[in-house]
Amino acid sequence: MAEKAEAEARSASLVEAVLACSGRLEKEGLSGRISRLSCRVEELKDDVCSMVNKRYIEFLPSMQSAKDLESQVEELSGSIDQLKSRIEMEVQHDLNVAIAEFSELKQQLERDTLVLTGLKQLQEFETALKQFNALLPQKKYVSAACHLNKAQRILKTLESRRGFELKILKALRRELTMQTQNIIYLLGQEWQQMAVWKVPQSKEAGSLESAMETELHLCKVLSKEDVVPGPTVASVLQAFAILDELRLKFRHFGQLLLKYILKPLISHPSLQPLPEEHPDAVTLRFRSVGSNLGHPSPVEVFARIKLVLEVLHKYHLGVPLEHCAEEENSSNLVLAEVLGDTIWKDISDCLIRDCLVHSIPNNSSKLGQYIEVIKATEEFEKALKDMRFLKEDATDLLTYARNVNCHFANKKCQDVIVAARNLMTSEIHNTVKVTPDSSVILPKMPDPGAGDQLKVQKVSEALDKQATNLENEKRLSRHTFSFPACRISESVQKLMVLAYQTLQEASASTDQCCIQLFYSVRNIFHLFYDVVPMYHKENLQKLPQLAAIHHNNCMYIAHHLLTLGHQFRGHLMDGIATFVDLVPGFRKLGTECFLAQMRVQKEELLERLSSARDLSSVDDDDNYSAANKAVRQVLHQLKRLGMVWQDVLPVNIYCKAMGTLLNTALTEIISRIAALEDISAENADRLHMLCQTMVDEGPLVFMPLPEEKQNRPFQEEVPVYVLKWMTFKELMLVLQASLQVIVDRWADGKGPLAAAFSAGEVKNLIRALFQNTERRAAALARIK
Repeated sequence: MAEKAEAEARSASLVEAVLACSGRLEKEGLSGRISRLSCRVEELKDDVCSMVNKRYIEFLPSMQSAKDLESQVEELSGSIDQLKSRIEMEVQHDLNVAIAEFSELKQQLERDTLVLTGLKQLQEFETALKQFNALLPQKKYVSAACHLNKAQRILKTLESRRGFELKILKALRRELTMQTQNIIYLLGQEWQQMAVWKVPQSKEAGSLESAMETELHLCKVLSKEDVVPGPTVASVLQAFAILDELRLKFRHFGQLLLKYILKPLISHPSLQPLPEEHPDAVTLRFRSVGSNLGHPSPVEVFARIKLVLEVLHKYHLGVPLEHCAEEENSSNLVLAEVLGDTIWKDISDCLIRDCLVHSIPNNSSKLGQYIEVIKATEEFEKALKDMRFLKEDATDLLTYARNVNCHFANKKCQDVIVAARNLMTSEIHNTVKVTPDSSVILPKMPDPGAGDQLKVQKVSEALDKQATNLENEKRLSRHTFSFPACRISESVQKLMVLAYQTLQEASASTDQCCIQLFYSVRNIFHLFYDVVPMYHKENLQKLPQLAAIHHNNCMYIAHHLLTLGHQFRGHLMDGIATFVDLVPGFRKLGTECFLAQMRVQKEELLERLSSARDLSSVDDDDNYSAANKAVRQVLHQLKRLGMVWQDVLPVNIYCKAMGTLLNTALTEIISRIAALEDISAENADRLHMLCQTMVDEGPLVFMPLPEEKQNRPFQEEVPVYVLKWMTFKELMLVLQASLQVIVDRWADGKGPLAAAFSAGEVKNLIRALFQNTERRAAALARIK
């Protein structure tokens, strides 16, 4: 019991002590009190362990002591929980207060720090401007530009933060802008004195005369002013670069350089640069040497441009760009590289357009010599890269030069199309005579099957021995499939020569070039089909000679297209190149044009015959005169056409055309006479006279050849070409014949009159010519 009382006393004193000090946390450390409480817990733990030991190990009957200890543990646990809750409340309250106070103090500190930083930046801004203003009169432009840049960065920082009045920032910005414009103006004045241009104002820019009067004076260091040393070119350009104005300044300088120096050097073969060197300056002048005709060689142009750029590099642009100490990640650019970036695109385009394009060979045999141009281009780009005018990855010129095969094909195709179009738009009436023996002269190409020639020869010899007795004695003429003698346009003959030469060029070119040239030749003929009929449309409709020549041109082209692909078999695109598909279109083109002219001529003939009055009354002198005039006009038109088409059309086409037109006139006369209801004897005589004129002079319109003797066979064969010729002659006979003669020539429908006229037409003629008598009735009865 004494132990229990002692334990209770210790527990009570401990709780009282804890509770007593709970309100005096500010006087005693919390860790000390918690430490004492921990010691008491350890003591209690020792007591519990001792009790358990006595109970379960030493087997002492001390149940009451165990209960007392349990009660003490529970009481002590409650006290601890109460103390813990009290502590948490007090600490949490004080913690919240401390955090609030700390946050407020922190915000105040941040505001103070911000204001202090801003004040320091204002001080730095003012210092930078003072240093700028001190350095500018001394012409220390690089340092001045750096301080101005520093002030610019400080102002941007101030503008990005809050805490300053807007009026202050606006004033600072205005002051900074004024100072920036001031130094840019001063630098511009210095640069104008360092790079002095003398260009003629009265002459056209880019001309040879203008280039020869152009001068560029480059000064490396300006003269001193009082005690202030003159600035160097490098310092002026460095300052421009720091102020981010260098590219703008170089853009203007580069445009002048291109306009007055570089482009004229590329365009004029005779122009040569003449640099004159001085200790602190150099002057670029120019002179003309030799002829200025044609296009300059790329090797010469590269040398001239390299000389000019070497002068710029030596006196101005060979120094690296400096950067301010405050700037980070500064590149190692040089001034030459900035200028190169500004003007290189224009220089390379001009070199390609005005120099390299013209150096592309016109003939594939000269492609091997182009290696010199490629080598010169490579050396030129390397020299520019060494001077830093050109970036390492820039290969515009070299890429173009190395792709010479493609450019050759493109240029060749373009030249071919341009030449073909010029020929198509030239005059058609300038003609040349072609005969069956005419041919396009070209170099002989190797036989694609030459490797098997010996084998084929042996086989053919064996077959010849077997077929000796089977050979046909009759052979075709060597001109059987030749183009007939006629006249074609000189331009068309040149066009076909151009086509053959282009295909010859294609057969000796690379595969890609071969394909391009082959299709260029096809495009020539497509272009002819579209251009010529439209370009010469009015003349082809009005002038029969041009229509005939155009007909011959189309047939001549079609004739060659039949065999053009076969002639180059084995040399073009594995032997699949052909032009046969174009043949029908050209034949149709020529035929339609000539038939349209034939229709025009037929309409004119019929119009002339329509001017003849009623043929039923040609016994009247006026009517006969009008009819005779109409017949004469028809014959005159036919003779004029015969002269126009003479020696132009092929003989067979000429005879068919003239026969068709004469047949049209005869058919019209026959139909008008056969339609008459009453023909008097005098009227019949005069009609016969008109028809006799046609018979006598009609054959004379057949004059296909210049010599008269050569035309007689064609005039004698008029019935072959004029379908109604025999019918017309039978009509003349009827006009002068008796009834008996008419009946005899009818011969029961088997005579020549029956072959020319139908029974009804003959009866109508008999009724018109003869009076109504028994003899006429008997004759009419025989006609059936």
